[in-house]
Amino acid sequence: MGPNRCQSPYCVAACLLLVIAMGLKGCSSPGVDVDKEEWISLFEGSDFDQWTPKFTGYPLGENYHDTFILKDSLLSVRYVAQDTFKGNFGHLYYKQKFSHYRLKATYRFVGDQMTGGPEWAFRNNGLMLHCQDPATLGLEQDFPISLELQLLGGDGVHPRTNANLCTPGTNVVMGDSLFSPHCINSTSKTYAGDQWVEVEALVLGDSLLQHILEGQVVMQYSKPTIGGGAISGYEESAYQEGTPVNEGYISIQAETHPIDFKSIELLNLCGCMDQKAKNYKSYFVKADNSSCIY
Repeated sequence: MGPNRCQSPYCVAACLLLVIAMGLKGCSSPGVDVDKEEWISLFEGSDFDQWTPKFTGYPLGENYHDTFILKDSLLSVRYVAQDTFKGNFGHLYYKQKFSHYRLKATYRFVGDQMTGGPEWAFRNNGLMLHCQDPATLGLEQDFPISLELQLLGGDGVHPRTNANLCTPGTNVVMGDSLFSPHCINSTSKTYAGDQWVEVEALVLGDSLLQHILEGQVVMQYSKPTIGGGAISGYEESAYQEGTPVNEGYISIQAETHPIDFKSIELLNLCGCMDQKAKNYKSYFVKADNSSCIY
């Protein structure tokens, strides 16, 4: 990113909100704090019933070998010790799709990689943004059409940037140019060992997507569209090249290395923007006035 590009993770959202927010406090229902952020937890400590698994070669809803588990209030990926990787990548999809939001996750890599896992998948996972509807996945599909906020841990030897971008079935614009290769590194440092890491994404439809670590934007892009390949087993009806990707589901991966998620939280930036409504929020950037409550 050039030196004149906005580095604050929320600067673009703030600019969009400026006209709305200035001088409008107190215009909504009395007693309502229009600035209070209402984050939602995407999994609770006792279950992850709002998520649906899909593994390559297995039907939607089958949690192959109980790879995705909830234990000790952590949402985790674990592998059976005697199992060997046979191309069965997995993804776990949240029930609802979103277009404009902030996403925060706290995670750590642990343990040893699954036997036979690809070398590149060592301490590798992802938060998949703007995923295609899981109901449209092919039985043998390896990765969803999506934008991957790649979680990458250090290997103890080489620098490995984190919060990178990979583009299964998508292309994006970086700066003013179309970016069609599959992955590109961020500007982050290496995160080694089993430390807890908090990562964040700011997603504003297809106008701006940012990956954020320690309050710093380490990756920024826009205008994602379907294309570019880098996936297999998909249904032709779902792969309409050139189609804008401006909303979708969120998923986490099972790419052969164990991982724990302590929390995954989302702040929806799409909602009621009528200041007279009880559920108006000053931080909304996209209107959904059908949700207004009076």
